[in-house]
Formats: sequence, C-alpha cells, structure tokens
Amino acid sequence: MKKLLIVLSLLLSSAAALAGDLPYDEKADARAALSRTLEAAQQGRQPVLLILGANWCPDCRALDAALNSGKNAELLAREFKVVKVDVGNFDHNLDIDAEYGHPIAKGIPAAVVLSPDNKVIYATRAGELADARRMSETGIYEFFERVSRQAKQ
Repeated sequence: MKKLLIVLSLLLSSAAALAGDLPYDEKADARAALSRTLEAAQQGRQPVLLILGANWCPDCRALDAALNSGKNAELLAREFKVVKVDVGNFDHNLDIDAEYGHPIAKGIPAAVVLSPDNKVIYATRAGELADARRMSETGIYEFFERVSRQAKQ
C-alpha cells in the first residue's frame, strides 16, 4: 500500500509539473492580455504577434518550443510583442478569433500580426502553421522573418 501511494504521488507531481510547462494559459483573461500587449506595442512601436492555439495540439506545442529557442526567440524578442491565446477545443476566446477574421478556421496554431493601433497586418488563413511539428526551426524562422518584413511595410 505504501508503494502504491508513493507511485501515485510521483505520478501526480509529474502531471502537475508538466501542466506548468504548457504554453497556453487556459484560465487567462485573453482579452486583458491582448490589451496589455497592445499597450506595450504602442509604447515600444512594435507590432503584436498574436498566436492562437491550445495545449492539446501537438503542432501548437511544437511551434511554442521552436519560438522559444535560439534564433527564433531572438527574432520574436526583437521584432514583436507576443501574446498567446488559448482556443481550447475551438470553444474558447472565439470572439478574438472572429475579431481578426477567423485565422483558426484552417487549423491551429494560427498567427495574427497587429499594428500597435490594433489593425491586422497579417493573418494565417490557410493553416500555414498547422503542421508546425513538421517544420524545421529554420522554416519557422523564415516564416516569421517574412511576416516581420511585411509588418514593417
């Protein structure tokens, strides 16, 4: 019985640790986070990169991991103010998705680049990132570098 309790305790603590590493905060006030990010973008004169995804989605987790490492992390820190919004099972924060033209319609993760005054500069429309786990880090870098150049025009 004691061994069973130890095993269960380890499993529960492992699950809790893994949950802390998930990229999308399912309980966050997404509208408030987006507003704060837009305010920071106005002050820093940078575009906002809005990433819509979900923790259950392997492509969303793969994209998040790629964006948080190496040259991708440097690019995002230099070029964008980033905010991530959880869409759950396509049943959370759909008002934000609708506001920016339904970029999640063809799959997640989806990305929208906004000017500091909240105008859409770019949005995925054809599931461009929905296969992120099969994209190389270089492919992801090139994608966001193109988007960054477009945001500067």
